[in-house]
Amino acid sequence: MPDIYALIPAAGSGSRMGAEIPKQYQMLAGKPLIAHAIGTLCAHPRVRAAFVVLAPGDTYFGGHDWSAHRGRLETLFCGGATRAASVFNGLVAMADVVESDDWVLVHDAARPCLDAVLIDRLCGELADDNVGGLLAVPVADTLKRDDGNHRVTETVSREKLWQAQTPQMFRYRLLLEALRSAKPGSVTDEASAIEQLGLHPKLVPGSSRNLKVTFPDDALIAENILKTIT
Repeated sequence: MPDIYALIPAAGSGSRMGAEIPKQYQMLAGKPLIAHAIGTLCAHPRVRAAFVVLAPGDTYFGGHDWSAHRGRLETLFCGGATRAASVFNGLVAMADVVESDDWVLVHDAARPCLDAVLIDRLCGELADDNVGGLLAVPVADTLKRDDGNHRVTETVSREKLWQAQTPQMFRYRLLLEALRSAKPGSVTDEASAIEQLGLHPKLVPGSSRNLKVTFPDDALIAENILKTIT
């Protein structure tokens, strides 16, 4: 059976949070934001190990205690200028550990409310899939397109639209080659790189609770969600 590994790109600065330290190290419910995702993935019995991709000059990660995940957590100081570059560099650095057909779960460091139920659902839905896929939720709100000056130009139909989440789960070799061959600047998530190969990732129902902390208000919502998980 192929193994399952987690990859968490965490080389960004999270400037939209307006804080002095990178977003992934800001405290949430008594822990650095990234610690929640790491804890969930390392604790899951189907995940063999979790790799965290950090900026080469990261001085924050080592200032926290990760001993609870010893043997399940690996750090890779090879982050790039973009998320796609960080994921690609991380995959290259994992080459001696991961087999071509092993699965890689790429998860945002800023999604702290991932739980075991969602991981089980994703792994179960994709176990025999030839392409792989991602957690996602159908778009519920009315969508507007603006003209660049905050004036509405049209209402966009939300029919068949989904909001992508993470983890996104693909075979190691397929994801590596997809990112290697992707058009520069065109990759917004791992699925978009796979799509450029002409493949169609599967949408696996996620949860609105699996939110991404992007703005300060998101942290308050995530903290309340975490109280119900723990």
